Amino acid sequence: MDKPLNEWLNTYTFPLESKFKNLEFAEKVYQNLVAELLANGTTTGLYFGSIHTDANLILAKICGYLGQRAFIGKVVMDNPEQTPDYYRDASSEVALSETEVFIQQMLDLHQQTGADITPVITPRFVPSCTEETLRGLGQLAQQYDLPIQSHCSESLWEDQYAIDHFKLRDAQVLDKYGLLTDKAVMAHGTQLSDTDLTLFEQRQTSLAHCPISNAYFGNSVMRVNEVITKNINVGLGTDISGGFSLSIYRNMQQAIMSSQMLQDSGQKQARLSAANAFYLATIGGADALHINSGQIKVGFKADLQIVQDQYFAVSSNEPQEIFERLVYHTNKENIKQVYVSGKLVHNNLGENNGK
Repeated sequence: MDKPLNEWLNTYTFPLESKFKNLEFAEKVYQNLVAELLANGTTTGLYFGSIHTDANLILAKICGYLGQRAFIGKVVMDNPEQTPDYYRDASSEVALSETEVFIQQMLDLHQQTGADITPVITPRFVPSCTEETLRGLGQLAQQYDLPIQSHCSESLWEDQYAIDHFKLRDAQVLDKYGLLTDKAVMAHGTQLSDTDLTLFEQRQTSLAHCPISNAYFGNSVMRVNEVITKNINVGLGTDISGGFSLSIYRNMQQAIMSSQMLQDSGQKQARLSAANAFYLATIGGADALHINSGQIKVGFKADLQIVQDQYFAVSSNEPQEIFERLVYHTNKENIKQVYVSGKLVHNNLGENNGK
């Protein structure tokens, strides 16, 4: 976490992601990752995979086997000016053909296994893709009626890149190639302008707020309350490894802290409450992915956590205070059971755990 975004990618992220070409490495990492996410209560993952189709399919199979609902993207990056020669799609033609192969194999895997897995169109972000590739990905998203994920206006560098190379704002570039849709989820948005937000509202595109990652790479704090007042849906993300914690609770806490800093800097009514952060982590995320979930309600998918209140015996038992205590203090050890669509996928109930 010691470098700005463009340096961080080349120093740490690209070398790491290139290792997923080794399928034994991919299986080891993904097995651990999905199990850890479930243990931390994450019922649904929206994954940036890597450029490797076979490794991404391993992730999908592991998610299916362990019971996590998963939206998975083969990362596309073919711009030789912004991606290293050892880790990029060989050409736009290769990037698009491999994406379509991945889509078809994911759809086949879903049909064969019944796993709740969905392929996602995934341009890494504007700097990493050529215009031909961005155009082709937009066409594939329309052809297969698929979700889209990318980054948008994550940092000053990324935001300026679009202006310098396309003479357009980052959001305008994505929109130009059909990548801002009502099924799209764009991460970060710390640098979004008012005109960008108008475009997001018109396209009904969701934003993924990743507050820990933004503290390192975003050069600002996303204006969550202001975004929501413009009728733009926002969900909460962890952005590992751009963020150091895969706990959605830890990101709820950071979202609240960051919003207080934003308010202290002069942004009026910027502060998020515990209830606001919890909404982003539940209903906001479900709405972004068009899942009938995120609420305990008749007709909704039973995505549930059974959580132990570790301070029940020594603290107030008023419902609002219990709720806030859980938002601020829940960790992996307190999450005793996790259910996805009513199926138990994580069990941490020992014989001596009590209530």
